[in-house]
Amino acid sequence: MNQSLNQSRLGLRRLLAGLCLAALPFSAAHAALRVLACEPEWAALTQELGGSLVEVNSATTALQDPHQIQAKPSLIVRARNADLLVCTGAELEVGWLPILLQQSGNAKIQEGQPAHFAAADYVRKLEVPPQLDRSQGDVHASGNPHIQTDPRQIAAVAKALSARLQQVDPANAGAYAKAYSDFSKRWEQAMARWTAQAAPLKGASVVSQHKAFVYLHDWLGLNEVAVLEPKPGVEPSASHLQGVMARLKAKPASMVLYAAYQDGKPSEWLSKNAGLPAVKIPFTVGGSEGAKDLFGLFDDTLARLLAAQAGQAAQSGAKK
Repeated sequence: MNQSLNQSRLGLRRLLAGLCLAALPFSAAHAALRVLACEPEWAALTQELGGSLVEVNSATTALQDPHQIQAKPSLIVRARNADLLVCTGAELEVGWLPILLQQSGNAKIQEGQPAHFAAADYVRKLEVPPQLDRSQGDVHASGNPHIQTDPRQIAAVAKALSARLQQVDPANAGAYAKAYSDFSKRWEQAMARWTAQAAPLKGASVVSQHKAFVYLHDWLGLNEVAVLEPKPGVEPSASHLQGVMARLKAKPASMVLYAAYQDGKPSEWLSKNAGLPAVKIPFTVGGSEGAKDLFGLFDDTLARLLAAQAGQAAQSGAKK
């Protein structure tokens, strides 16, 4: 009986060992590329282009200011284990990314390496200062970094990011190329739809709480007549807000825009005192219930802008 029991145990151990050995090549072949994205929009785009081939984490959420993030131990661990880093660049993360890279000790994601991808390197940047003067506030030498508010910029980044995925994971290059082709077709169709929907917004005058929407303005043909922050990154004082409201008498606006991560009090103050709608823009994926992915981000952004414009037009009509 003991001999029979021993033979059964030996057989079980051999079976388990065989299963473990059989699983090793499968796991290696199907190991996901670990990607750390600095912002939610790039996490979403990487997921679109990588599918099950990638495991994506975002260093920030839509309700955090991407300029100001702490390199916490949990984030350092994710950076240490990353196979690819996908960030905006253009100095958006200058306050925290260099520290994160240093603390991670991960040589392959350092700046200049193939596994370090900066989205802003592949688009036409706006508001590039002729000279750098820090007395002007949080000015970025490379230009305004908030490129994700224009779907045309997303398209340009997607092409470059797909090529980078193929470079760092050549074994799956064909799958990445196919995923990009599929995404590109769907994105082109969506952009055509958004452009048609947004036609009524062209030429509308708006106020921005922060210089965060210049690419959105450029895409939709919006006219920014005032900014609530006296300098980028500087909270407006009561006297500054009063000055903005006074200027709007000469150059009226139809709405004031602020990002989901911002404290909307300055915009709400202007809305109440100047009689124009305050519009919270999701700004990135996760910034609203409707912005669950990149397509939802622009669907929801346009819906909010068009609703505010329609409401303002109805209010103006009622006054006449």
